[in-house]
Amino acid sequence: MAKIDTLSREVEKIKERNSRVEGDKAWETSFTRRAIIAIGTYLVSAVFLVAINSQYPLLVAFVPVLGFLLSSLTLPLFKEWWFGSRKSA
Repeated sequence: MAKIDTLSREVEKIKERNSRVEGDKAWETSFTRRAIIAIGTYLVSAVFLVAINSQYPLLVAFVPVLGFLLSSLTLPLFKEWWFGSRKSA
């Protein structure tokens, strides 16, 4: 009976871990995470550009944000391509 209890606890631990992993994966791909990073990137860039007296700092601060958003949108495409190329190899 002790072995069944041990196995049951192990299964529960695995289920809890899987739940955490699924949550982490959902967060990594969420719109909310991308928006928070984009806003933070814009604010840091804008403050830096104002501090160095750049011309049009609030407009130029969008450049790294656009780079981030573009990379986060295209990475899934490259990921699919990479997985596909590994399967055929």
